[in-house]
Amino acid sequence: MTKRIYIFDTTLRDGEQTPGVSLNPQEKLEIAKQLEALGVDVIEAGFPIASNGDFEAVKLIAQNIKESTVNALARANKSDIDRAYEAIKYAPKKRIHTFLATSDIHMKYKLNMTEDEVLEKATSMVAYAKTLVDEVEFSPEDGSRTRKEFLYRVLESVIDAGADIVNIPDTVGYSTPEEFGLLIKGIKENVKNIDKAIVSVHCHNDLGLAVANSLAAIENGARQVECAVNGLGERAGNAALEEIVMALRTRKDIYGYETNINTERIYRVSSLVSHFTGITVQPNKAIVGANAFAHESGIHQHGVLKNRETYEIMTPESVGFKTNNMVLGKHSGRHAFEDRLNTLGYELSKEQVNDAFLKFKDLADRKKEVSDRDIEALVNQGVVIIEDVYKLINFNVTTGNNIESTATVKVAYNGKEKVEAACGEGPVDSLFNALERAIDISPKLNDYSIKAITSGTDALGEVRVKMSLNNKNVLGIGVSTDVIEASLMAYMNAINKLN
Repeated sequence: MTKRIYIFDTTLRDGEQTPGVSLNPQEKLEIAKQLEALGVDVIEAGFPIASNGDFEAVKLIAQNIKESTVNALARANKSDIDRAYEAIKYAPKKRIHTFLATSDIHMKYKLNMTEDEVLEKATSMVAYAKTLVDEVEFSPEDGSRTRKEFLYRVLESVIDAGADIVNIPDTVGYSTPEEFGLLIKGIKENVKNIDKAIVSVHCHNDLGLAVANSLAAIENGARQVECAVNGLGERAGNAALEEIVMALRTRKDIYGYETNINTERIYRVSSLVSHFTGITVQPNKAIVGANAFAHESGIHQHGVLKNRETYEIMTPESVGFKTNNMVLGKHSGRHAFEDRLNTLGYELSKEQVNDAFLKFKDLADRKKEVSDRDIEALVNQGVVIIEDVYKLINFNVTTGNNIESTATVKVAYNGKEKVEAACGEGPVDSLFNALERAIDISPKLNDYSIKAITSGTDALGEVRVKMSLNNKNVLGIGVSTDVIEASLMAYMNAINKLN
């Protein structure tokens, strides 16, 4: 019988707490579908009591995910647990994950509770959650800084109350691998009913040790790892799903465990999460970074050409990078395009394929060659359809080094068209000013960034804008060979998300 590590993904809960990240329900659902296809065992869909939007997103995911367990987070109180249950009750496989702090510093300064009060509340709330769902997980928040004797008492009590999984969080990323491994070992040896529950870990990356701590926990008896795609999460983030999975696969000789993850889908999921969150994956990021399989040194290149194993401990194909990178052009037909989508790991509806093919043909008229990365950018942009309340009809801009930039835009909404003009510090600023006049609202532009998808003067430019209005934060994305047009597309995408 194969020894198994369960992968618990918290991209949609802890990952969304990354500063600047705000996902709408449809974006969360699309990520959840990709996580399910990836083979994730548990999807932590959100924190339902946090907001109505979070509740609706968790509910939507619960209604659509069939294979993975859908998990909802709840503080150890009845109202949180009830709200969590209402959101996930539609899922075929559901779990409530409740938590309560157990470290001295948290009990004293955050909870203002005694040990006995914390013990009683944790136990009673686990028992209550167990009346609603078959599967309950409990986390002693700040577990790595909790006194061991008290931690053992809490874990034993919640397991007796019905906890199926006990998760040990290194909430502030304080532990080191040897220390954290010994903590898990101590739990396995000193909690007398620990054989009735799965031991899980949730490690943060404040010291850059989240993956190392998680692997040390596995060596000492943990059988579930909580992680996030691209290592997203609060502060320095969480243990990266792709690094955990590939470490277990590549060094099976050391760990001896397998996961249920289809590793060839890793890059696809990483790319989608990066697109929706607006958090760019750093080039030297392990497993999914652009340079992860690049070899610039002459000695390295020579070795790889002779035998890839000289400098590659895993293949690019094993995580979803496509090395043949077939180039398409304006004469490429629909069959070749659909075949390329399948090769890249996309599973689109007929309508989505039609939309993507039209965008591809338009791009092929502008560029001599369309690469895989161009196709990924086009398709990711159309995965979630946002209703266009505001539509850009056309624009014109005049700019130069000795004149003030002036822009004119025509926008349609509510069945009417409106034309406005404005000046600004450069073409993008003048266009944004004109759009603000045309739509008659004044969102705050918090961030603007632009990058080339591929090389060359005809490369696709991807523009991302982060905007806010009335305490709502959104990310708008635009893609075009014309960076001015891409900027306008990103602005309009954000504006329509704000409505």
